[in-house]
Amino acid sequence: MRAKDRVGQRGERLAEAYLDTIGFTVLDRNWRGVGGELDLVALDGDVLVAVEVKARSSWAFGHPFEAVDGAKLARIVRLAAAWARENGQLKRARRVDVVAVTGIGRTDTPLIEHLRGVA
Repeated sequence: MRAKDRVGQRGERLAEAYLDTIGFTVLDRNWRGVGGELDLVALDGDVLVAVEVKARSSWAFGHPFEAVDGAKLARIVRLAAAWARENGQLKRARRVDVVAVTGIGRTDTPLIEHLRGVA
């Protein structure tokens, strides 16, 4: 497995554990739909949240949040609607959050940052 993939998988596990500690309920992981994948699908109370996880070992190539542009957000919104339709959750309010995990492999406690409602 490539180092980049290991960082990504660890980042997703850390993001999921973080979401659990703040009261989210993770419903799905790495769901694949037409045209892409949702890293995590969770409930924050009654709101369905598509969570994009960006994991990096450092900020050498910019902050992880910078990797989530308008095209990526549009794809996540489209995929979240497909997930909701497939899972009978169309009537739920939806939003997109981004969780950045940095310092993976460089520190024992990576930094986790959470942006709510980016789309």
